[in-house]
Amino acid sequence: MRTLRRIKLLQLDSVNVAVRAHYMPLFSRLGPYPNELVDTAAWSHSSRKPRLLVEYWAHEASLLPVADWPLLRWRMRYYESLRGRYWKVAHAQPGLIADVLSVVKELGPISAGGIEKALGAESSAKGGWWNRSATKVACEFLFAVGELTTGTRQGFERHYDLPERVLPPEVLAAPEIPKEDAIRELMARAAESLGVGTEIDLRDYYRIKPAAAKQAIAELVEDGRLEPVQVRGWKQLAYTHPEARVPRKVTGRALLCPFDPLIWERARTERMFDFFYRIEIYVPAPKRVYGYYVFPFLLDGELVGRVDLKADRAAGVLRAQGAFAEPDVPHARVAHELAGELRSMARWLGLDDVVVGERGDLAPALRAEVAAGVE
Repeated sequence: MRTLRRIKLLQLDSVNVAVRAHYMPLFSRLGPYPNELVDTAAWSHSSRKPRLLVEYWAHEASLLPVADWPLLRWRMRYYESLRGRYWKVAHAQPGLIADVLSVVKELGPISAGGIEKALGAESSAKGGWWNRSATKVACEFLFAVGELTTGTRQGFERHYDLPERVLPPEVLAAPEIPKEDAIRELMARAAESLGVGTEIDLRDYYRIKPAAAKQAIAELVEDGRLEPVQVRGWKQLAYTHPEARVPRKVTGRALLCPFDPLIWERARTERMFDFFYRIEIYVPAPKRVYGYYVFPFLLDGELVGRVDLKADRAAGVLRAQGAFAEPDVPHARVAHELAGELRSMARWLGLDDVVVGERGDLAPALRAEVAAGVE
């Protein structure tokens, strides 16, 4: 929870080629920990262990502290007003909305497929994200407007439930926060997490629209909760949190998944670390530069390399399919530290070994370090 107080939320993503995105940022900061800690915090139904996290659209689909739910009610109201596909389906079939809520109330937590079966409906979905059945669309509409939330997950499938069965009563009973006040608080939290950032950097954290973000920043500066600063080499004005501190020295190492909060805003990543990074999942394989699911490697405050990772669970190994060093970094030291971190990650994932592939200028040195087996 101390870590979450710093980074505020964990992004959810369905890709599971190495490890799901919501587990990795905690490993990057804490080292090996039991994954069930996150599962219990996010999806536990035990009365002995109260729910600590809830799902909602924050920075994309995210897990955030339950106490932050009221800060996003304005977004729920916004989704109610949209006239897109979800709204059309929901309002074209108002009976379906009522039926879905009735099934969830009686049987939840329950998946969209389970709701369809309970309604006796035949699913028209063929398995694609953009070809959802009307029932699934209705569930997602109700999730977006806050009338349903995630009760639990099985695998990665969301099982819907009523907010009153998931959230603490004091959170549900919290008074409505005016939109401008909520956005101002979210922007302040983004600054607290990032330490320093431009207006674009700060609003990206919770995906705030430009006009609202600029107004919030102006008010936070006036209130002394943000300080305008010039950062050497940055063209845009930046803002820092008054309590942000610059350490005399930064040490340590971490693998960062593509959805780590430190590197969400790719332009900021390039400005901060002189590190050009793009996720290549949707790039055809022949056109990929570094690989399918590439983890930047942070060492002593600098991004010094990247590695294309795959957890081969059938073979029991973590595959570093490609390893690449940044210009002018010492390959031997980077390979040594990266090998140690890969071994730690493999053990955390319950894998027996690390296997290094052929791609990348760092691969030979990394392969030798992994073979040597020295932490």
